[in-house]
Amino acid sequence: MAAGSARIVRYILFAFFGIMVLYFMSSSSIPRPPLPTTSVLKGEQGKAHSGVPAGDVQAPPPLTVENVADGSNAASAPALTSPKQSNDGPSGPAQPVGETSGERMNATFVTLARNSDLWEIVKSIRQVEDRFNRKFHYDWVFLNDKPFDTAFKNVTTSLISGKTHYGLIPEEHWSFPEHIDTDRARRVREDMAQRKIIYGDSISYRHMCRFESGFFFQHPLMQQFEWYWRVEPSIELYCDINYDTFKFMQDHNKKYSFVLSLYEYVETIPTLWDSVKTFKNNHPEHIAEDNGMKFLSDDGGETYNHCHFWSNFEIGNLNWLRSQAYTDYFNQLDKDGGFFYERWGDAPVHSIAAGLLLKKDEIHFFNDIAYYHVPFTHCPTGEQYRLERKCHCNPKDNFDWKGYSCTSRFFDMNQMEKPQGYKDQQD
Repeated sequence: MAAGSARIVRYILFAFFGIMVLYFMSSSSIPRPPLPTTSVLKGEQGKAHSGVPAGDVQAPPPLTVENVADGSNAASAPALTSPKQSNDGPSGPAQPVGETSGERMNATFVTLARNSDLWEIVKSIRQVEDRFNRKFHYDWVFLNDKPFDTAFKNVTTSLISGKTHYGLIPEEHWSFPEHIDTDRARRVREDMAQRKIIYGDSISYRHMCRFESGFFFQHPLMQQFEWYWRVEPSIELYCDINYDTFKFMQDHNKKYSFVLSLYEYVETIPTLWDSVKTFKNNHPEHIAEDNGMKFLSDDGGETYNHCHFWSNFEIGNLNWLRSQAYTDYFNQLDKDGGFFYERWGDAPVHSIAAGLLLKKDEIHFFNDIAYYHVPFTHCPTGEQYRLERKCHCNPKDNFDWKGYSCTSRFFDMNQMEKPQGYKDQQD
């Protein structure tokens, strides 16, 4: 009888200890992270608008969106910023900011977008995050001439591993300047529409080109940063980018970069080079020695050959764009009115500035950033190169060595050897 009682006691003890083990195992599992949130944080020009250093932890606010920048006073405009202190996932904490590359640069992505662009810009965000930013967690600035709606902010914030900032463009940066004859500008648009010049009749396109040429880097949200990477809706990145492109630019003394280059539509810029020559004559002190004139002109600067770097992709230095040289350059062009009396694009404006105001070795061609923006593709030449970077672009689509590309000119100007196999991709 006593032996039977002892066995029952042992069974009870085994069951008790088994239950305790299961309890401690279940209670020690990793907790679910809180849902991502956004909060509105006001900041002054030149300061971090989040007010929270990277890595600091604070209780997340409720999901609200209010007090968004109204653009009435650009110098003190409030802005929406997402305070992403943690990117923990179901399997544990994400990699700390900057660990992949060591020193983290003072840099941001920047996108000019409308609310209606949401489902096209999220495609671009996923491309950038998957191929690059999930390793580095850089911020992202969104700018719009109308207030961003709640859906745009919530969806984009949820996809981006860095902080997100949302700003409204000041009216004076998205309107006709006082010196522009609007009747003359209207007649130009009507004429271009009859001649079927792309975007020839568009007012908003002209405001966009002027803003990208002279004002995006002046926005209060951009003042805190030194480097930018421009991203537009519906782009693709075809290869992994396993190093910090911003740090590369700084370490190698680069100020401007590109992946695609081509010729501009002649009908849109008939007098642009005249304005550039006026600037050169008025400000010879700004023209760099050993510059990139050979990329821009075939006759030493007398005429423009219409080559430009395609500016829907740019990684560049914001301090250069804020320099007195670039300011004087843009002011001359803006005074002459070609953004409205013709249809000057920001691509030739940026490209000419880089070619004249920078040394040619301060401009970089990112061969390893495989990129698509309708209708052109940059796909790195060389099969092994593409395999190592897990690229999924078709090399037959590579635009670099086609007849309408200007990339060969850039190689020739810098006496760079073209990659093996480039002739197979020519027309």
